[in-house]
Amino acid sequence: MDKGSIVGVLVAVGGIAAGLLLDGGNIRQVLQPTAAMIVFGGTLGAVMLQFPLATVVEAAKKFLKVFTGGAPDGESALHQLVEFSNKARRSGIVSLDQDLGSVQDPYMKQALMLAVDGTDPIELRKIMQLELDNQTELEEGGSQVFEAAGGFAPTIGILGAVLGLIQVMQHLDKINEVGRGIAVAFVATLYGVASANLLFLPSAGKLRIRMQEEQRVKEMVLEGVISILEGLNPRMMELKLRTFLAESKASDGTAT
Repeated sequence: MDKGSIVGVLVAVGGIAAGLLLDGGNIRQVLQPTAAMIVFGGTLGAVMLQFPLATVVEAAKKFLKVFTGGAPDGESALHQLVEFSNKARRSGIVSLDQDLGSVQDPYMKQALMLAVDGTDPIELRKIMQLELDNQTELEEGGSQVFEAAGGFAPTIGILGAVLGLIQVMQHLDKINEVGRGIAVAFVATLYGVASANLLFLPSAGKLRIRMQEEQRVKEMVLEGVISILEGLNPRMMELKLRTFLAESKASDGTAT
């Protein structure tokens, strides 16, 4: 579980709710199913119009990574590459063929298969870099969907408020209910702004960070496989690849 994401949502929602209660409000005042239907339904429809359905569905699946996905295990990949490097120096690169079945990472497995088949390092880099670029482009679609939703939601919220005000203006003869009706109408604006700034846009940013972390580990794997193919000393290779992990730690603020 991503504790930062979970705590962040709780702090944001808790702070807003506490402010409402301290100001004499009531949580029930902002629980309006009609407003939620307008904002979230309208936002979903706009997103589906902008993006292919498959991209929207894939983005919905990736949403779980905001709360459950952690950084990729770069240390484990590094140790595995060092073991392969030691074995290749002792028994040759072809000896790694029997270890391919134990490799869980599809990207590493594909790179090792090309190396075992005797692919030239330059060609191997071109092939795997193209694969990495294609994967990155596909992954980018998830964050783009949530960014678009963050842009649509506030506007849809205003649309919901306008619709609510239209209903209020049609019943001005019941002046006692006008104030309450206006308050209810503006709940849609609240939903739109809150969902954009507390959910959609932060989710887009977190997914982009996840994508960058995974891309960095894949770049490390590619560099490691090429180093094995070129016969680089395992210790030198490990020092070389650790620079990728250092960059990853620096990017998320965990470097010491």
